[in-house]
Amino acid sequence: MTVTQPGAPAAALSDLGANDTASAHTAALIARRHQLLGPAYRLFYESPVHLVRGEGVWLYDAQGKPYLDAYNNVVPLGHCHPAVVQAIARQASVLNTHTRYVHETVLDYAEQLLATFPPGLGQVMFTCTGSEANDLALRIAQAHTGATGLIVTRFAYHGVTLSIAQASPSLGRYVTLGPAVRTVAAPDTYRQGPDAVGPALAQAVREAVADLAAQGLRPAALLVDTIFSSDGVQAAPQGFLREAAQAIHEAGGLFIADEVQAGMGRTGQAMWGFMRHGVEPDLVTLGKPLGNGHPVAGVAARPQVLEAFGRNGRYFNTFGGNPVSAAAGLAVLRTVQDEALMQNAERVGQYLREQLQGLAARHDLIGDVRGAGLFIGVELVRDRRTREPATQEAARVVNGLRDRQVLTGSAGEHANTLKIRPPLPFSTADADRLVAALDETLAAL
Repeated sequence: MTVTQPGAPAAALSDLGANDTASAHTAALIARRHQLLGPAYRLFYESPVHLVRGEGVWLYDAQGKPYLDAYNNVVPLGHCHPAVVQAIARQASVLNTHTRYVHETVLDYAEQLLATFPPGLGQVMFTCTGSEANDLALRIAQAHTGATGLIVTRFAYHGVTLSIAQASPSLGRYVTLGPAVRTVAAPDTYRQGPDAVGPALAQAVREAVADLAAQGLRPAALLVDTIFSSDGVQAAPQGFLREAAQAIHEAGGLFIADEVQAGMGRTGQAMWGFMRHGVEPDLVTLGKPLGNGHPVAGVAARPQVLEAFGRNGRYFNTFGGNPVSAAAGLAVLRTVQDEALMQNAERVGQYLREQLQGLAARHDLIGDVRGAGLFIGVELVRDRRTREPATQEAARVVNGLRDRQVLTGSAGEHANTLKIRPPLPFSTADADRLVAALDETLAAL
């Protein structure tokens, strides 16, 4: 395989085969990307993929080669769903402006979105990204409580604004946690057992509150991703979040459910991840899946929690809640219902977990299979007795799957958990293809 290194002359195309020509072109694009975008961006996989088109659960590279997408929860309906494409084009051809003007579509979207939540969550504010949503939720919580402390899990990711990056330990050591941020160990049923995770998380929250108090600080909120995606995908048992939410309320703080990862029916059992736990948050942050690839995000709130923030200040986001975004959001909500995608996530997710558990009988590297709906974690370990994380092996598996045209990722503090979260139309045939590729990859290690 010929790969053009940055700064090196490309070989003449006539001297290269089709695969080498493609590789040289991709290498040239990577060099150009680095030159233009700088060093902070990262690419997936040892051999990055040059994608040019998507449809349903499939992505296609520049040579037309198909890749099964088992990773991108940004598009719950599947790539380029016609309902969303048409809604965006239709509204963009008429009007797109901001929320300082009255527009019915924005209000229609707000009503239909709030209808998917418990009645207590009666108002919504729109942003463009999950990072902005979490940043806004923190500001609202601080205004309501008069406190500054924030509690997150030890390897959480909540966004990239300054205040939220300082509460996202998974960004790495170069991002310093904020002085009022405290971390707690995420639940881990594989090592703690299902009965222990709820009480352990609640006790950790109480200890974090006590540590804040020792520094003269009070907690504004507990912020958790309700599927604990970055922490390695922790979904069971249902209800384990309830005691932790009670603990933060007893300390005078709010419970913020980050649904950027788990939301929009992905868990199969509920529209939003917190619903699986029988708890009603004070604030819910929303992002990725709301627009099926179009930037739509926001915060759903209890009106009484939002009151102090709205009374003492004002909020404006130029593109948050614009008519085109609202049209995209409405199309997503309607399609999730019309195509019964939440139900499909439950049915196919259960089937996929069963097939993955079958693989564990043949491959000792698989230590645990867990998840809910079409959000699944497969934890790889070097020794099932000690449960030592198989970090290097997980990287080889992710790259091996990519070479077999199946796209996945990894998660967890040791990056040893395969993260599987495909578009919601994923079928049992798609699941079989994924499992067969994983079986072949594991056998080749």
